[in-house]
Amino acid sequence: MEKAYWLAWSQVRGVGPVLMKRIYQVFGSMTEAWQASSSDLQEVEGIGGQTLETIRQAQREVEPLSLLAIHEHTNLNFWTPSDREYPQLLWEIPDPPPLLYYQGSLTNWNERNTIAIVGTRRATPYGRRWTKKIVTALAERGFTIISGMADGIDGEAHKACLDIGGQTVAVVGTGVDRIYPYKHKSLYDQIVASGLVVSEYPQGTPPDKTHFPARNRIIAGLSRVTLVMEAPLPSGALITAYQANEYGRDVYALPNSLEVNEAKGCLKLLGKGAQAILGVDELLEALGMLPNLDAPKNAIAVSELPDLQQNVLQAIGYGEPVGLDWIVEQVKAPSGEVMGALTYLEIMGAIASYPGMRYQRC
Repeated sequence: MEKAYWLAWSQVRGVGPVLMKRIYQVFGSMTEAWQASSSDLQEVEGIGGQTLETIRQAQREVEPLSLLAIHEHTNLNFWTPSDREYPQLLWEIPDPPPLLYYQGSLTNWNERNTIAIVGTRRATPYGRRWTKKIVTALAERGFTIISGMADGIDGEAHKACLDIGGQTVAVVGTGVDRIYPYKHKSLYDQIVASGLVVSEYPQGTPPDKTHFPARNRIIAGLSRVTLVMEAPLPSGALITAYQANEYGRDVYALPNSLEVNEAKGCLKLLGKGAQAILGVDELLEALGMLPNLDAPKNAIAVSELPDLQQNVLQAIGYGEPVGLDWIVEQVKAPSGEVMGALTYLEIMGAIASYPGMRYQRC
């Protein structure tokens, strides 16, 4: 069971999210990687002699299936990148969490319509007002709102989304069973009832200031777009925005007065090239350029597709997910052109992608 081996690898000291993703990409299976020879493991960038010895020591001490059985007593709900439910957008970042714990009822959402709303804990009335306006408009149009359940802008975003029955995901820096800040207990209960709380930390993990910068990368990684509503200098919201930019995701910031301390981070982002939020209608128009996956699957007839895309669909088929290399070999076309066809077909909802650059026809 792959889940057991993802868990086992996560226990190896010095093997973090970046290295685990590299290991998976080399072997295509964490089970195979666990059983690999020393020479094969050292082919992975980042595994030298010292790290290899640490891995071997862990393998002598850990039995993956037994570890999983023990872990699931207190952490029944978690995904690994090998699970179909693991968010594809999150897998695309360089350091995706190997374990994503969750609590709630929302286990499937349109990833291409996910928007992060972040900002200061000391939100001004202006920031709260515009957060509510924008979140309400986005949630009404089917966007899933991602935030961090903190005081201020985060809490306002979750509440506005819940008020109109929208989908919201809270990414926390504690275990998913811990409520922080505790004043948000009612909000937490509402999110669990209709949305989702996620974390890379197991249940029972208390708040720790070192967890929150890492938490911010997950907020950015889950989202196609990040909106910064208010942010002083320095600010965790700015960290999220910078990470989103590094991941190739769009970043927007809400302008405000130069005299407002809570706006200085947003103004800095605008100065560095973030797009300005100039109103609800203007933002919706800009976001309308994002692919709309609410359209019916396979709305375009296969016969209307270009030859390459038809050949790619035929190669993928409806069976188990197949890898990029296999598809390229079948269609006998340059890999760059095949990747372009795959991207288009995924946007149209004709195929689904999985970790390890594997694809399956819908």
